[in-house]
Amino acid sequence: MESTESPLTHRFLAGRKALVTGAAGGIGRACAEAFAAAGAEVYVVDLVAEAAKDVAAATGGTAIVADLADPDAVESLPDDADIVVNNAGLQHVAPVHAFPMDRFALIQRVMVEAPFRIVRRTLPHMYAREWGRVVNISSVHGLRASPYKSAYVMAKHALEGLSKVVALEGAAHGVTSNCLNPGYVRTPLVEDQIADQALAHDIPAGEVVERVFLERTAIKRLIEPAEVAGAALWLCAENTGYVTGSSLPLDGGWTAH
Repeated sequence: MESTESPLTHRFLAGRKALVTGAAGGIGRACAEAFAAAGAEVYVVDLVAEAAKDVAAATGGTAIVADLADPDAVESLPDDADIVVNNAGLQHVAPVHAFPMDRFALIQRVMVEAPFRIVRRTLPHMYAREWGRVVNISSVHGLRASPYKSAYVMAKHALEGLSKVVALEGAAHGVTSNCLNPGYVRTPLVEDQIADQALAHDIPAGEVVERVFLERTAIKRLIEPAEVAGAALWLCAENTGYVTGSSLPLDGGWTAH
């Protein structure tokens, strides 16, 4: 009898190495856990040392403490990953005319330059093995804009472009590259925005989730990190090898408008 077992129910990534940035918490931690459960050896990359070590201990992975704003630190990351999950990011909420230039530059270094450098270093290994997966944790803001988030929206749009170029270049080498585009995820990055969003929109902090985060979604809840990680894992399955250059909205219907 033919097996009906899902390709995601066993350790189908055994023998693969996955490098996950921003892996100490939120989406990154969920991805590290999901990939480890699927058999991958995980490089847990994060700026927060103790949290990275905790995740590595829990997943049997390797903690790598690195500041992705530092090009030298990025260039010292392992180059033998079969799977790259570009997840690390930060946020700042301010109008364009008052946006601090230091925060703007930091966001671009961490969320645009670092993913480029990481993929640039790891593609030769993927090409040599004729298999690789690049999963870019973009955002609905890689497809749509919101006020007061110029640097973040710019960075996510740039990541979308990088992902598509890698998809085109990597296709002949068995490498796929895709973006995941979640709406607001239940993470500290989102929760930490509430006060700034309330100030920017001139509304009470208690109304931010409903009036800002969920205003444009059909499904009126935040998406959970594990749901994003599940989609990332799906992109690495053997039966999704034809999916590349795509942007997969996980936005509760936001982009359906």
